[in-house]
Amino acid sequence: MADMETGLGIPEGFVARRAGGPFLEPIGPIWLRPAEGGSVFGIRLERRHCNNQAVAHGGMLATFADIVLGIGGGEQGGTPGHFVTVSLVTDYLAPAPLGAWLECRPSLLRRTSRLMFVEGRFEADGVPVLRASGVFSLPRPKG
Repeated sequence: MADMETGLGIPEGFVARRAGGPFLEPIGPIWLRPAEGGSVFGIRLERRHCNNQAVAHGGMLATFADIVLGIGGGEQGGTPGHFVTVSLVTDYLAPAPLGAWLECRPSLLRRTSRLMFVEGRFEADGVPVLRASGVFSLPRPKG
């Protein structure tokens, strides 16, 4: 995690990235920091992301994981674009509290001609809160 933060509570070096179309507008923006070995993705948990216990809603965490694993895997595999989620598995490890900085650096495990397999560990202020893995269908070549 970055040591310095902007006035918006976003760690230094992160830039906003649009992703996912209209469905994700209420969740974003998602923040990205380019790094060797793959970008780090993050989001500041706001009230709109939380349930009535003031922790991130599980559905919001799963949605964030789906986006981050797809974008991160595509970036690492040299396949930019949009992907179809074939499978997404999430393991909730601990609550992610309101106001926490949630981040993940996805890891591309394997890429075939049609699929990519990606995993990620999500931390809220340095505490592991979610482990996720996804399988994504790659776009078919045009032509």
